[in-house]
Amino acid sequence: MAELPGTLAQAFELTRTGQMNVPILLAMLTGAAALIWFIVYCERAQRRIVIQYPKRQQRGGGMQGEQSHLPMKLNVAGVIPPIFASSLLLMPLTVAGMSAQNSDNEILLTVTSLLSPGQPIYIALYIALIVFFCFFYTAIQFNPEDTADNLKKNGGFVPGIRPGTRTAEYLDYVLTRLTVIGSAYLSIVCAIPEFLISSAAIPFYLGGTSLLIVVNVTMDTVSQIHSHLMAQQYEGLLKKARLKGGRKR
Repeated sequence: MAELPGTLAQAFELTRTGQMNVPILLAMLTGAAALIWFIVYCERAQRRIVIQYPKRQQRGGGMQGEQSHLPMKLNVAGVIPPIFASSLLLMPLTVAGMSAQNSDNEILLTVTSLLSPGQPIYIALYIALIVFFCFFYTAIQFNPEDTADNLKKNGGFVPGIRPGTRTAEYLDYVLTRLTVIGSAYLSIVCAIPEFLISSAAIPFYLGGTSLLIVVNVTMDTVSQIHSHLMAQQYEGLLKKARLKGGRKR
């Protein structure tokens, strides 16, 4: 966020001096807006698994079963995979760069050039590490066996799936496919700036990881504010109800 004003000022200055065409600038701004919309859409996407609870007797004498759902986010890992992937790629690049400055070793110079942002090898390793950390962190965050055991203890079950081991296998099946889509989404968002650097020769850097962090933090902040306002509203309604009840007495 701190570098955003400088980046925009640099883009407008390049357009003013003629080094960048106006259609390219408009295409970049439109693409950034579309990328933000895509991030918000994928971060809010979730698979809702229906959970059925046993039927209970109602006051009227009838039997009614409660139904709920288990939300499973498309991107369970959040922004952790891109952060870990970029950090791991930065370490050998930093060591190779420091060693290359103090020596004329052609191998170190080659490694430094190949692992620089925008290069094909860097992009390939970046995507591979993002996919790896997506599956690794998701496996840590969500345990299908524990979730299935908790559902079984509370009497809940997935319609058409036996409680216990079968439910755990089904949750793992769904989670694996969601993680595949989520890792592809993170790879696309983080790889687009790298492709733009290598192919379009953009003179400034637009980080997909930075954009992910900014959008996620903004969404969390808005959600926290909304929850606080709703809590304040309910608290005000309860106070009014108590006052009215006291007056009637």
